[in-house]
Amino acid sequence: MRQATVYIDSEALQYNLNRVKQLAPTAKIVSMVKANAYGHGVKDCLAALNSTDAFGVACLEEALQIRELGYQQPITLIEGIFSVDEMPIVLDNHLEVMVHHQQQVDWLRTHKEQYIKKGLKVWIKLNSGMNRLGFKVPEIIEVIHLLKADGFNCVLAMHFANADVESHPLNEQQKQQFLQVKAACSPILASCCNSAAIFKWPELNFDFVRPGIMLYGASPFAEQSAHDLDIRPVMTFTAEIIALNHIQAGESVGYGSTFIAEQEMDIAIVSIGYGDGYPRAYLKQNYVSVHGKATRVIGRVAMDMIAIDVTGLNAPIGTVVELWGKNRLVDDVATANGTIGYELLCRMTGRPKRKKI
Repeated sequence: MRQATVYIDSEALQYNLNRVKQLAPTAKIVSMVKANAYGHGVKDCLAALNSTDAFGVACLEEALQIRELGYQQPITLIEGIFSVDEMPIVLDNHLEVMVHHQQQVDWLRTHKEQYIKKGLKVWIKLNSGMNRLGFKVPEIIEVIHLLKADGFNCVLAMHFANADVESHPLNEQQKQQFLQVKAACSPILASCCNSAAIFKWPELNFDFVRPGIMLYGASPFAEQSAHDLDIRPVMTFTAEIIALNHIQAGESVGYGSTFIAEQEMDIAIVSIGYGDGYPRAYLKQNYVSVHGKATRVIGRVAMDMIAIDVTGLNAPIGTVVELWGKNRLVDDVATANGTIGYELLCRMTGRPKRKKI
């Protein structure tokens, strides 16, 4: 049987959640579990995150999945509702909504007595320069004053565009706008820190922090690894060697014959490929881990197989190869492929078996 496997380490996930608590001891934690818990599987992750204060998701369907699994923590829809027809479901399931455009405000105010009676919490999004979602200053101040006057329980929210780049000038602009709005709307609950900001700006943790990628043991920074940040990879992605070949100098490997051996070498074929979510294109030399040692991927990644260099390694058929995990960090694989760890984790297919450890 094919042995492509994704292991989810519950203890590592709990460890990372505790790291958030250490870094933001006075803030409540909204654990981001959107996109199937960043590809890790919501069902496999929620138990390890049970001590979180709340969950964050992108849409109603993701929130309902959490409720169906029996978890009762507050859940914030970070993109809000997509139509007014979703509001009864929001209320019935005790969800919280992000508000980022005027139509959503109008929907809220149409039945405000009902929503306020149900205790609906409303997050209002500031667009401080990312230009994705939210109200700009001074419009957001007017919106918040209006909703507070109606009786809504409001949270001021913002998302950094460059929290992973300390010197970026937009960071200070976003900070100052957020503080300006917070002061103008005082008293108001506030939230602006994602994973990178939690590490960098503890003074901005305020009432709620919203960790995402750090929970899953990948780094939000290009220049710092998960090990540097004292967070633990939650996903380990493995497959097995299914064939061995000894090739001579001048022989090629794989589609397009893009790799040509410069000397005699031993290669192994591993039962994994882009059909499983392993990336095909790379800009830099890519590696896997065998017996804890890095060894290079050679030739093109196919749908179901890759070739690796096992010259000088004791790696018979059946040897387990770590594609990413504790030895070969997903962020390093992503860098070699011109992308980010977030994407590799989120685009895992359903083909590999999944096991919780």
